[in-house]
Amino acid sequence: MRWSRRSRLRTAGALAVAALFGGAFLSPVAQADVPHAGRLTDLVNSFIGTQNDGNTYPGAAVPFGMVQLSPDTGHNTGYDYTQNQIRGFSMVHLSGVGCGLGGDLPVLPTTGDVTETDNAKYAATFSHDDEKAGPGYYAAGLDSGIKAELTATSRTGVQRYTFPATTKANVLLNAGQSLHKTVSTKVEILNSRTVRTAITGSGFCQDTVPYTVYTVTRFDRPFTSSGTWKDTTVTAGSKTSSATTGGNGAYVRFDTSKDRTVEATTALSYVDAKGAALNLAAEGGRTFDNVHKAAQSTWEKRLGDVKAQGGSDTQRRTFYSSLYRSFLAPNVGNDVDGRYTGWDQNIHRARGFTYYQNLSLWDTYRTQTQLLSLLAPRETRDIALSTIQIDKDSGWLPKWGYGTVETNIMTGDPVTPFLTNAYQQGLLKGHEEEAYRALKKNADGVPPADSPAVGREANKEYLADGFAPYIAGREHVKPGDSDYDHGASATLEYALSDAMLGQMAKDLGHRDDAKRYTERAQNYRKIFDSSTGFFRARDAAGAFTGPADPAESEGFHEGTSWQYQWMVPQDLPGLFGLIGGTDAANSRLDSFFAYDQLLQDPGKTAREVWVNGPYDYYNADKYNPQNEPDLIAPYTYLSTGQPSKTTDVVHAALTLFTDAPTGMTGNDDLGTMSAWNVLSSIGIFPIQPGTDTWGLSTPVFTRVDLTLDRRYYPKGKLTVRAPGTSDTNRYIQSAGTDGNDLKTTYLTTESLRKISDLSFKLGEAPSSWGTSKDAAPPALN
Repeated sequence: MRWSRRSRLRTAGALAVAALFGGAFLSPVAQADVPHAGRLTDLVNSFIGTQNDGNTYPGAAVPFGMVQLSPDTGHNTGYDYTQNQIRGFSMVHLSGVGCGLGGDLPVLPTTGDVTETDNAKYAATFSHDDEKAGPGYYAAGLDSGIKAELTATSRTGVQRYTFPATTKANVLLNAGQSLHKTVSTKVEILNSRTVRTAITGSGFCQDTVPYTVYTVTRFDRPFTSSGTWKDTTVTAGSKTSSATTGGNGAYVRFDTSKDRTVEATTALSYVDAKGAALNLAAEGGRTFDNVHKAAQSTWEKRLGDVKAQGGSDTQRRTFYSSLYRSFLAPNVGNDVDGRYTGWDQNIHRARGFTYYQNLSLWDTYRTQTQLLSLLAPRETRDIALSTIQIDKDSGWLPKWGYGTVETNIMTGDPVTPFLTNAYQQGLLKGHEEEAYRALKKNADGVPPADSPAVGREANKEYLADGFAPYIAGREHVKPGDSDYDHGASATLEYALSDAMLGQMAKDLGHRDDAKRYTERAQNYRKIFDSSTGFFRARDAAGAFTGPADPAESEGFHEGTSWQYQWMVPQDLPGLFGLIGGTDAANSRLDSFFAYDQLLQDPGKTAREVWVNGPYDYYNADKYNPQNEPDLIAPYTYLSTGQPSKTTDVVHAALTLFTDAPTGMTGNDDLGTMSAWNVLSSIGIFPIQPGTDTWGLSTPVFTRVDLTLDRRYYPKGKLTVRAPGTSDTNRYIQSAGTDGNDLKTTYLTTESLRKISDLSFKLGEAPSSWGTSKDAAPPALN
């Protein structure tokens, strides 16, 4: 997503000697020379996307962990590879968001007297030559002579600092500075080993309902002295400090004249201080080395569910780095006792499932949701149940949820395809009707004024007239984005969601609802302007409004009519009819992708002709591989009888992913772009978000072995074979499943559950495979 606006605690175990970890955590430059490694975690470059606003973070986390302990350098979302100062190692980050969020409790080791309280001033300089990272681990040698190392469990962040020999080795815990606005903060030094904080913050692109995160930090040995600060005043010996604005923090001091290492474990809770203490007691108490070893083992097992063979070293590093980032979110939201803070700001308890939060639905419903459904169905089920629980707790389904609040960032109705995908993948067994009721309420109504949610904000007009009007300059009633600001794209997204909900209603036997939603799925036609041959915004009176040029962006959210025209996956044949038929559609697709130029130089076309830059998505008539509206567009050729062109475009787009800090196509958006890379590299892609339809293209690896959960995939595995695949030998000549010919350019989840082998025979020129009308993915009607 790129937004346009834009108590008792278990004592820690014995210390281990600080050590470097060999070649397992190499710098980005060094990683470029790593051969095929024995451990898949060695292939992951955590620095990919940390430059040019990919907005990823290189720090330590475990899959779906509550804690993401990572350095902040001054960039608004955390870490920027071009910067050389670390302001602190904070506990909360999200991979690839477009606005400042998280960064709570930046902690930094220093030496000497504590004189500065602004982390921009006491920030430590460092060099990338002294920086290492990998799944579950981060280390940096600071120019102050201190070595900082980070690792994590699900609910704790573990730090190890190796100081010079000094009597003034400090650890600063800054409660008052985050990546968002702090509303109120409190720090308490409980005893000679423990510091507790409560941080209430707000803001994600705009002001939002405040949320509170509680922390407790336990050191492995007593500190020799401590104090607090408020604003610029440092008070030695003080035990507590509270603030509503300005700086607020605590410092603790150690004598490292003989024992130079200090370890600390910080636990989080979004419930209360008791929750943080329980989380620390449950997951703390282990040495840094043991936690690091466990985190790496967890990641090795997770990545090991996908074994890729062949491809270049760069492709393998890029692939596994993307796979790693795909498992970073959503995040565990409940404490070890099951309690969580709901969107009604009351405390609830999750029973029978793990409660997850941080739901970037407008982004993830197109790629990451489906990848997790395939590779992490148990977690995906719980994420879906968490989404339904939000409706129970607050009265409405979410749009873009952070922590315990709704931010209302982005537009349309992304929760519907997100949940219908879970249903279609068989992840809602026992909860189908419960989910359906929540989706129906969301699809047929608008949240009341006293609800923080906006839902389908323009639903009144959409239900009456068939489109969401574009009303320029309309005052926002609630924080966040407004569907009225982007009426044309909101209409397309409502219609897509109606199509997906119609399928679910049909399956569940709600015939009247199914008919109604399926008819509403055709509302994309209501904004088609036959005089221009493109979609166009309409005003409240129904008149087409704004520039007639489809390369203009008025009425479309982060895109143009050129880019949104393929956002009708429920009825591509109908769309083709509007624009003049299949031949006309192919011609328009060729123009959109600059196809002739692409054939001559795929990489150059992808970088110089297509839209480039993480926030360059307005006023363009070419493909934008760096933003969500276009993610399924390359697969449109599967429905025009030219599947070879899908492979051409997809493989060109894959060149944009590299193993350098700049190797991310725009913001990662909680794994959205990473999941696109993973799925497209394997050769299966969710072409109809919210259903179980997977489009096929040529894999970049000769073989990929997927280990699947037998509860959902009885065979427990799927092998995708593409012997001889290369830049030139990339066209599918034939395909087969378990030795049987496959004539279609798609598979369903039901069919994937019945097979264990998907094989492609390739050649150097396009073939007739997949070109017949019957080979195309079906429309939903």
